[in-house]
Amino acid sequence: VEVNAIKLSRDAELDIEEEVSGDLLVKIRSSLAKRATGYPARLLFDPTMPKEVLRAIKQKTGIEDEELVEGSRYHNFRDFFGFPSFGRTDLLNPAWPELPHPTLPRTGPLLPAVARRDHLLHPPYQSFDAVPRLLREAAADPQVSSIAITLYRVAPKSAVAKALLKAVKNGKQVTAVVELKARFDEESNMHWAEKLQRAGAHVIFTPAELKCHAKLLLITRREGDGAALHRYAYLSTGNFNEATAGLYADHALFTANAEIAAEVDQVFRYFQTGEEPAHLQHLLVAPFTLRKQLLKLIAAEAAQARKGKEAYIILKLNALEDLGMIAALYEASQAGVRIELLIRGIGSLVPGQPALSEHITQRGLLDRYLEHARIYVFANGGAEKVYLSSADWMSRNLDRRVEVAFPLLDESLRAEVRHLLDLERADNVKARDFDNHLLLSAEGEPLVRAQEAEYQYLKKLAGRRRAQK
Repeated sequence: VEVNAIKLSRDAELDIEEEVSGDLLVKIRSSLAKRATGYPARLLFDPTMPKEVLRAIKQKTGIEDEELVEGSRYHNFRDFFGFPSFGRTDLLNPAWPELPHPTLPRTGPLLPAVARRDHLLHPPYQSFDAVPRLLREAAADPQVSSIAITLYRVAPKSAVAKALLKAVKNGKQVTAVVELKARFDEESNMHWAEKLQRAGAHVIFTPAELKCHAKLLLITRREGDGAALHRYAYLSTGNFNEATAGLYADHALFTANAEIAAEVDQVFRYFQTGEEPAHLQHLLVAPFTLRKQLLKLIAAEAAQARKGKEAYIILKLNALEDLGMIAALYEASQAGVRIELLIRGIGSLVPGQPALSEHITQRGLLDRYLEHARIYVFANGGAEKVYLSSADWMSRNLDRRVEVAFPLLDESLRAEVRHLLDLERADNVKARDFDNHLLLSAEGEPLVRAQEAEYQYLKKLAGRRRAQK
């Protein structure tokens, strides 16, 4: 008896027209029902499979030769999440318990701490629980009048969504921009959207031609004798999702900066009224200003390089695919700008080519956690600018999604992110180059495994700042 594995992939694209008429929720639910029987698009097969069996499978599924992909003995790598240890603890990753946050209080209210200063959160090294904690606090606070949030991927047992339901019950005005088209999370998003709607929240669905990929939270609170309104914002590179927060490496900012919070409010107002964000001084928002402002920042570095001044760009992305952005980077490289790319996935720019991209290098990092954060760094004539973002440099992100890049204005927080980024730039254990070759340490060179070094850095940071209190 022979056993061979196959993996059949079906077309998972939802059947939604660009111009949706009728109920989007109903249309997506109908499309989801068809997903399990979608058109077969790829067959991954075991090369040891008898040819006559493969022919029979092709005939049964309708798979053509060009849709065949030769795999290995086992294909469903998702099962590795539950791979048994067989008692070999020496083969397992060492435990990295979630670290206490160095500046946010472990217990008690969070809003006063955010009012005093900005804070950065680095899940999964630090606990994502600070976010549902903040929402529960806002839900119970009689001075909080409203909460607005974007929900792209919602966990099936979402503490975030439950806190929002509590806020509605307590009389808060809750606005949730729910993305129904987040692939493979449509059902969970629909479930929570309907629960929020029934509870009385204002639930907004994006139109079919536009996705909301930005990760934003805005809390409005009455404060002081005159009951003036104060805003508290949370901007992140990662989702409001407790499950992925334990696997995806992200960065998030808690801030009460009035200017940034007002610009976050403009983004929410766009979803509510259709009024496009205007006069933005801090946030770069797609599909309105992100592409244009990034091109200006790249051009400014090129101008500095032509004057013989220091000019550099460091980009950490999941993907770099947009032809216009790639052309701008090539031009900057030709002007003498030093460009470092840290790209985990798709990279359509070819680095290191004479007279084209000789000043561009690329590396990627694959390790214990999924590198999910996007970071843009520009030399800016010595006054370095550091942005965190939800947006990759892909045409879809820049032109057909609502994305936000936000600056780190606090000098100590900029330094914190730069140190973490520098560790990733120095990795010689888990990093690979553009050609997928491991970037291993030279003989005698100390080993740098970035994620382990980041954990130890944040651990020391927490201990040092706690000791100062």
